[in-house]
Amino acid sequence: MAEILLAQIEEHKAEVFYNLDPMLYGSDFVRRLPGCVRRTICWRAAPSGNVDLTGYDLVICNFPSILRDWERRGCRSAYFAPAYDPAMGNYAGQAERSLDLVFVGGFSRHHIARTAALKEAASLEGVRMGLHLEEGRLARLANAFPFVPVLRKHAYPRRVREFTQGPVYGREMYAQFADARIVLNGAVDMAGSDRGNMRCFEATGCGSVLLTDDGHYPEGFIDGKTMVTYSSPDQIPALVRRLLSDPAWASSIAQAGHNMVQAEYSKQRQWMRFQELIAG
Repeated sequence: MAEILLAQIEEHKAEVFYNLDPMLYGSDFVRRLPGCVRRTICWRAAPSGNVDLTGYDLVICNFPSILRDWERRGCRSAYFAPAYDPAMGNYAGQAERSLDLVFVGGFSRHHIARTAALKEAASLEGVRMGLHLEEGRLARLANAFPFVPVLRKHAYPRRVREFTQGPVYGREMYAQFADARIVLNGAVDMAGSDRGNMRCFEATGCGSVLLTDDGHYPEGFIDGKTMVTYSSPDQIPALVRRLLSDPAWASSIAQAGHNMVQAEYSKQRQWMRFQELIAG
């Protein structure tokens, strides 16, 4: 696959190599790129082990603490944020929402805090919810063999399992968000206090209330105005009940969140920022 990709880049005469999977194509691959490539940039915002990305001109993401870590490893880094997908506009205006709460995301040993949030949400009685979980490898094994003691702590909690459905992606995920009043979010544990995973942009972009853990968020994400935050998972049930019992308040937050992400994180602004990174 690497040889095919190199041949495609050379045939295309690409001047910029922007890679969203540097774990697959690291520095060794970058050093083999044809001479037409003048700028190499990769996005990485997840645990990376000992992978070497110093061959790239720039490592980018929207988590400052992770960028500082790449700097310590000898990489140049820069802040770069996700953008509002214009297709979300087709979903944000949906008035009738048949679900009260939806969660879409991974369930693995890297999501301890998120698992606690899911347990609290699942404890709510009379709330229409759907939990679309993508199992990590260990979680998949634990859910298949929950009776094995060493695996039990990695399996779905009982109440979470009752609401669990298969993972959804792309427009199917957008449709789920558009059908829900609240989208629950929880950061991956490796992020420290930094926040801003893709779910923040997708939930607000589709016109739902983003209910998420507190921390340092990208500009525009403001608790009580464009989103609602919890400082500990045990606050989730009360916040969900308040949002559901006060539709006017929930609607104002959902609308403000959508307006903010559409304006502040547009594709046009993102493209202008990317051109700055290339020129730098």
